[in-house]
Amino acid sequence: MALDPSVRDALVIVGVVVAGVAAILGALALRGQRRMKRDLVLLAADDQAPSFVEAVARQADQVYALRGEVDDLSALLSKTRMELADAVRHVSVVRYDAFGDMGGRLSFSAALLDDGGDGLVLTSIHGRSETRSYMKGIKAGKSDAPLSPEELQAVAYAVKGRAS
Repeated sequence: MALDPSVRDALVIVGVVVAGVAAILGALALRGQRRMKRDLVLLAADDQAPSFVEAVARQADQVYALRGEVDDLSALLSKTRMELADAVRHVSVVRYDAFGDMGGRLSFSAALLDDGGDGLVLTSIHGRSETRSYMKGIKAGKSDAPLSPEELQAVAYAVKGRAS
């Protein structure tokens, strides 16, 4: 059975077109394979060095570990702040002349307070023949005992330092 020459010519033309399309697709596939091989070489390392994927995984593990450490430090910082709230951290000293005839401002009132304004005021009054010391308790920046102007000033300075 012989084919008609026009059908045969049409089949040859279709075969050439299909072969050309196949050659183009093969060339594109080969180009893509080369590109993928090059990318794979970048991702996979030789025997001495870790691969890119391994290095990224190691870095991710380190980031997660650092996050855990930051969380631990944050908890420790909160605990330390709570503990420090009861520590005497706000101190103020006011020096003055208790008696008009003496110079040198040898008398003083010192306020020692924690973050809540609790603590004490220590006052030492220096005279010619003797020195007297007094201590008064402070709760929330106030005292049950009457305070001298210098003691009030020392407490005010300590409380102001606490607020800033």
